[in-house]
Amino acid sequence: MNPKNIDAAFGFLTRAVHGGNETDTETGAIRRPITMANSYELPYDPSGINWSGSDASIYTRNGGANQRYLQEKLALLHNAPDCVVLASGVAALAGVFFTFLKSGDHVVMSDSTYIAAYRLINELFPEKFGVEKTLADSADIEAVKAAVKPNTKLVHIETPSNPTIKISDIEAIAEIAHANGALLSADNTFASPYNQRPFEFGADLTIESLTKYINGHGDAMGGAVLGEKALIDRIRGQAMVNLGGAISPFNAWLIMRGAVTLPLRMRQHNESAQKIAEFLQTLPQVRFVAYPGLPEHKNHGIAARQMQGGFGGVLAFGLNTDHDGHNRFVDRLRIITNAVSLGHDESLIVFLGENDERQYLYGDAFHGGFFRLSAGLEDTDDLIYDMEQALKSAGIV
Repeated sequence: MNPKNIDAAFGFLTRAVHGGNETDTETGAIRRPITMANSYELPYDPSGINWSGSDASIYTRNGGANQRYLQEKLALLHNAPDCVVLASGVAALAGVFFTFLKSGDHVVMSDSTYIAAYRLINELFPEKFGVEKTLADSADIEAVKAAVKPNTKLVHIETPSNPTIKISDIEAIAEIAHANGALLSADNTFASPYNQRPFEFGADLTIESLTKYINGHGDAMGGAVLGEKALIDRIRGQAMVNLGGAISPFNAWLIMRGAVTLPLRMRQHNESAQKIAEFLQTLPQVRFVAYPGLPEHKNHGIAARQMQGGFGGVLAFGLNTDHDGHNRFVDRLRIITNAVSLGHDESLIVFLGENDERQYLYGDAFHGGFFRLSAGLEDTDDLIYDMEQALKSAGIV
């Protein structure tokens, strides 16, 4: 099937399977091959080529074949006009910030974000480039309004956020940003395009760490930014070509392969996380549970409106125990793996101790340490059993 005939009129599963794919003209293979080349043949007269351009195949730093196939698939999955794929999720974040912020500009960022985004905006860009920043509770619309200044050029949110699973109203924040002439960038990694597509709610730039759900197998790194072509072209030129944040052909191919099963995997991630969150709520050993699929979540209504495919596979929870008790619980787990990252086929858990420098931003429930759990593709009942036996074995009653 010619991918040019695949558009938003087709269902998500169809777009996941066929987007970016086409029969290879040389071999007849019905899968795109891995093109492990760093250079491409030049035309008879190359004197008119823009050596920093990305329109034609010149050099893989300017854009490679596998990257283009993946970009086409992701744009279809997000119903977005254009996409640029970079070497990692952090490369995508840094590419957005580097491209659209300069000395004297102001950025508003959610107070609950991935640590790399926090470092970039809270430390590196102010120190190196003189960018002003305000961390605001993006779940509170009035707090976002109050944070915006005349020189605000970018509002950056994560929804759901890492690691506190905070939900932000994309549409309302887009209106605030645009009224001030600023862009809204939304990190969609915890949701994936199966559950949520920020571009449809007014976000100018959607960021995905492809390393997580879209790849889904814990074996490749990549990042993507999606939006209007004029904005994405600027990121291509600055973050990819001139800063060298290009993805490798092999990683692009692996992520392309993983994305085919994204909708099937997300259904299981969503279902397991919901059941686990509901189970944890019933336990006296559990101090709190944060998951947008729970009616008790502060912004459950907003999540239900904009997370139309499901509430995601990540939740946060804390135990009624001390620091060592949290670590004993993890040590006793038999199925759930003690490791960073999320969106893998296996369930992953990480203990965020009370020494996290951002704890003061998280709110009272998160003080004292808590877990971030990424529900994998195992049998849900086995995951629940694993937590039950770990609590018992760790002596947490």
